[in-house]
Amino acid sequence: MRRQDTSGRAHDLVLYGATGFAGALTAEYLARHAPKDCRWALAGRSTTKLARLRDRLAAIDPACADLPLLHADSGDPDSLRALAADTRVLATTVGPYLTYGEPLVAACAAAGTDYVDLTGEPEFVDRMYLRHHATARASGARLVHACGFDSVPHDLGVLYTVGLLPEGVPLRIDGFVRTNATFSGGTLASALTVASRPLAMARVARERQRAEPRPAGRTVRAPLGPPLRSGATRAWGVPLPTIDPQIIARSAAALDRYGPDFRYRHYAGVRWLPVAVGGALGAGAICALAQVPPARRWLSGRLEPGDGPSAERRAKSWFTVRFVGMGGGERLITEVSGGDPGYDETAKMLAESALSLAFDDLPETAGQVTTAVAMGDALTERLQKAGLTFRVVRG
Repeated sequence: MRRQDTSGRAHDLVLYGATGFAGALTAEYLARHAPKDCRWALAGRSTTKLARLRDRLAAIDPACADLPLLHADSGDPDSLRALAADTRVLATTVGPYLTYGEPLVAACAAAGTDYVDLTGEPEFVDRMYLRHHATARASGARLVHACGFDSVPHDLGVLYTVGLLPEGVPLRIDGFVRTNATFSGGTLASALTVASRPLAMARVARERQRAEPRPAGRTVRAPLGPPLRSGATRAWGVPLPTIDPQIIARSAAALDRYGPDFRYRHYAGVRWLPVAVGGALGAGAICALAQVPPARRWLSGRLEPGDGPSAERRAKSWFTVRFVGMGGGERLITEVSGGDPGYDETAKMLAESALSLAFDDLPETAGQVTTAVAMGDALTERLQKAGLTFRVVRG
């Protein structure tokens, strides 16, 4: 690994896909919170739309009137290579990532440019590991996927919990997610893409498992646990087959602090059993419909890309993730919580992830890495200062 010297590049941070729903929220967050000396820029397909966004940002901070506008298109690899070569960190909100994401990952890996995204698509993450991890290791680029609600509060919440448990002993952690939030057209499109490709996703996961080194002398597991009633959280736990436990397992494999034998299970926390059963049946029905192209098109038409919940609806949204941790005879419950998870807090997480890569003193690492491995406590501290809560509920 040899990190390239990127200090002479024109930008510290470029936000690609800035005019989309999540992209615009991230741009607004950066306008309010990026350091005054941060050299950042907006990028996307339409400079006209970028200019309109810049005008909105200038109303937040007049200095944003001078933000550079960069043209780039996922269908034009040359434009993406030029984009990656001119910045130290590149953040992207352009999904579904399985459809649009790889050219930008490839460009960043080759250029030694740090990369963050909002993907929750396991097949995309596994494909990018197989195709670009080695290149990024050689160039020094840090490729950090899932820097939104997938999977920052879960990955950093487990890291926080592990840090409070005894060292050098087997650890068991269960996470229970609760939220009242709604989702956007872009999130729906990504979810349907994932649901429509179970065989391809499983095949690529096996390829990665064969290719990826395993931790020497240690065991890491993230099984799909059975439904259960948790007295610690006073909720029913419905297994959640999302990308989050996979991300957590990769953090655990990379960091010895997770102990010699680590297990994590991921659940939706539901207060009432009928709601849990109904949610599971509904999710199963959507997955089944996603296998049929006409039904998938009908579902995707319910929300168009760029559509999303209003500011009023987001203001009423919240999330909590409670972690029940056990190890060395100790047991504790921790919690990560915040406001609207899918958009307001996701924009915050993505922006702070990019700023952390650009400006924090971080562990030396490269290749495809997780938020816990790449940024860890530095990002946790940033998010706490930005309003997310990390706390011990019961020791």
